Amino acid sequence: MADALETPDDLKYTKEHEWIRSIDDTVEVGITAFAADQLGDVVFVELPEVGAAIISGEPFGVVESVKSVSDLFAPVNGTVTEINETLQDAPELVNDACYGDGWIIRVKLNDAKELDGLLSADDYKKTLTPT
Repeated sequence: MADALETPDDLKYTKEHEWIRSIDDTVEVGITAFAADQLGDVVFVELPEVGAAIISGEPFGVVESVKSVSDLFAPVNGTVTEINETLQDAPELVNDACYGDGWIIRVKLNDAKELDGLLSADDYKKTLTPT
């Protein structure tokens, strides 16, 4: 399992603990190491359909762990172009490789400028430390 405070600098983040990686005109979305650590062992991931529209701030799926069930929130507006089908048989990848093979969906952005409103790694880390 990744270090709970691992936050790669090349990604963008949300306060809801999702990460976003830009790949050409799409983005890859997953949950952060902190979120995976808080959830505990992930046993099921409910994913949207390819072609589904997602709306920033709205739930697009669910992660179920031995401890809880948590909604996944869309970090951007767009259309789902791909889901990580591997998670259906190996949901533990969300814990084991949250920034790699444990990605959740890929999305074609409605507006790339939305990425400017997301958190940097440093800003995300600040949301994790109590003030």
